[in-house]
Amino acid sequence: MPDEELLWRASMAPMRPGNPFGRTPKIAFMFLCVGPLPLAPVWEQFFLGHRGLYSIYVHAHPDFVPEIQPSSVFYGRHVSSQEVKWGDISIVDAERRLLGNALLDLSNERFILVSETCAPVFNFTFTYEYLTKAPQSFTAAYDDPGPYGRGRYLPDMLPEISIDQWRKGDQWFEVKRKHAIAIVADIKYYPKLRDYCKPHCYIDEHYIPTMLSIKFTAELANRSLTYVDWSRGGSHPAMFGKEDVTLDFLNQIRSGRNCPDIGQPGRACHLFARKFSPGSLESLLKHSFFP
Repeated sequence: MPDEELLWRASMAPMRPGNPFGRTPKIAFMFLCVGPLPLAPVWEQFFLGHRGLYSIYVHAHPDFVPEIQPSSVFYGRHVSSQEVKWGDISIVDAERRLLGNALLDLSNERFILVSETCAPVFNFTFTYEYLTKAPQSFTAAYDDPGPYGRGRYLPDMLPEISIDQWRKGDQWFEVKRKHAIAIVADIKYYPKLRDYCKPHCYIDEHYIPTMLSIKFTAELANRSLTYVDWSRGGSHPAMFGKEDVTLDFLNQIRSGRNCPDIGQPGRACHLFARKFSPGSLESLLKHSFFP
């Protein structure tokens, strides 16, 4: 269906409390990618044996024709898509399109955005319990006073967004259903960033962090669950190859505990990591803790 109809349908929420039917909460894994999923075997192992606890949605280039076996968890999971350009409003549109499709399933309770270079670092059971018990959404939203934060703000965003409300964060978010509905239902903040957050503003770093921070500040963990390495400099995080992915490397990510307390003291900071090259597949399969 067209985006306008999809977002309209997805924005509907029950007004009565409780659930009159049996419902097992599911996690929606939303893959934003260009074409193929080179790390699909890692995800296949991750999902193995947990049918009914997850949903999968894949947004790829509209010209991409997937060649997927019917036995794969990714079979038939591609949504109607449009071309996505880095740093462009089309990225946010794709994210909202993925959320819209995932919200149509009333059993989806948590929504995680990943890419074709992402991989899980814990098994599914740990990941599921971590997310379904978390009281907050995992979306980074911080005030950056520098040129790549407040320096991207324009007064034209007033009165809906003031510079004190302007936030920056990672694109790779995880949100609970309440916040996912707010994102697809939003017609107040989206037009402002669409019109005034132009390159080199990079709207995917600002729209969701700013909008959710304004509406739900106390309900955000203010961090991402996806580990990235910016230590090598540049406009993109480090790419991990076969030689980088060792047991020590993955254990270092798994053991991270230096993150804000969200009511689960001592829990891991990251459940996923990126960016892994296609050549890292063998190493990931060797050192992953699945099932």
